[in-house]
Amino acid sequence: MTQSNISIRIDDKLKQKFDSLCEEFGLTMSTAINMFVKTVVREQRIPFEISMHTPNTETIKAIEDVEKGIGLSPKFNNAEDAIKSMLED
Repeated sequence: MTQSNISIRIDDKLKQKFDSLCEEFGLTMSTAINMFVKTVVREQRIPFEISMHTPNTETIKAIEDVEKGIGLSPKFNNAEDAIKSMLED
């Protein structure tokens, strides 16, 4: 298969951020763009999102609390007991 080059203009800072993100995914920029183009052609649409879901500070704290067992409710055997407990507070 013969290869072709595509030349695009992109803001320097955006290119650096894209390159860094591709590295975090274990990809080169060329591989990421090829993945995108192949999928667009195959599916005839803009088909996917590759993202890193970084939780905010509040979510990180909540995850840490759960892992430490902080602020958890008691376990209930049925819904009636759970409702009764909520109404007591």
